[in-house]
Amino acid sequence: MDQPTVGILHPGSMGAAVAACAATNAAAVLWCETGRSTASMERATRFGLTPVAELAELLDRSDIVISLCPPAAAEDLARDVAGHRFAGVFVEANAINPERARRIATLLGPDTSVVDGGVVGSPPVEGKAPTLYLSGPTAATERIEALFVSTAVRTATLGREIGRASALKLAYASFQKTSRVLVALAVGIAREYGVDQELIEIASRRTDSYLAEPQYVAKTAARAWRWGPELEEAADALAAAGLPPEMLRAAAATLARWQASKDDTKLTLDAALDQLANPLTPPDLATDATGLPE
Repeated sequence: MDQPTVGILHPGSMGAAVAACAATNAAAVLWCETGRSTASMERATRFGLTPVAELAELLDRSDIVISLCPPAAAEDLARDVAGHRFAGVFVEANAINPERARRIATLLGPDTSVVDGGVVGSPPVEGKAPTLYLSGPTAATERIEALFVSTAVRTATLGREIGRASALKLAYASFQKTSRVLVALAVGIAREYGVDQELIEIASRRTDSYLAEPQYVAKTAARAWRWGPELEEAADALAAAGLPPEMLRAAAATLARWQASKDDTKLTLDAALDQLANPLTPPDLATDATGLPE
């Protein structure tokens, strides 16, 4: 197969590095310099990308277009591409929810082969090797796999359904990024009372990721009736230290959905997840018309 011409929209830190990897198996990698910042221009030059003046030229010349931009801009960017009736492969690789990915696929229309993508990992520089997860039409995903053969970007195809790659990306990001915020809050409370080093010492004894222990969710559900109030107390401590308490209050509200599973040692993972989506009101928490327990 002839080497394709690739367009990148737009060369941010991730986009430029991914585009540079694509250049290994591409005839050229184009980017549109109109309206872009000096930082983008310097980055594109550093990664050896070829500038074009207008989006129309990029789309006319490209066989494959990869969209890697801030999530809020994803649909507007796709709408611009749709306006030019792009007829190649469009990789929607932004961190957006599956419904938005499907909406973009519909927006681009039947002439465009849309691949849903999600990058997990850091930009492919200095030895880092992220994975680009793909879902969509087989012929299109195979072209993207070929584009990144023997590069620092690994690819993994999840099937034909648009939205699967986006769902995996956000499922992972919801844990990974929120956990970093939780670290800041935990250390913030500890520092307020001068015990931050002791907190770090406790944490250093455990290096495994909770995300690798999904079976523990059922135990969490059974203990939610105790953990929720504990997190409310932690939220109060955050507020007293001038730190934002909303995340822990939201976690406590999530735990409240498992009130019906108090101390249920036989609860399964599937049952716990079903109850999280469709919470039940346990009989012992029923209230009368005054709002007080009956």
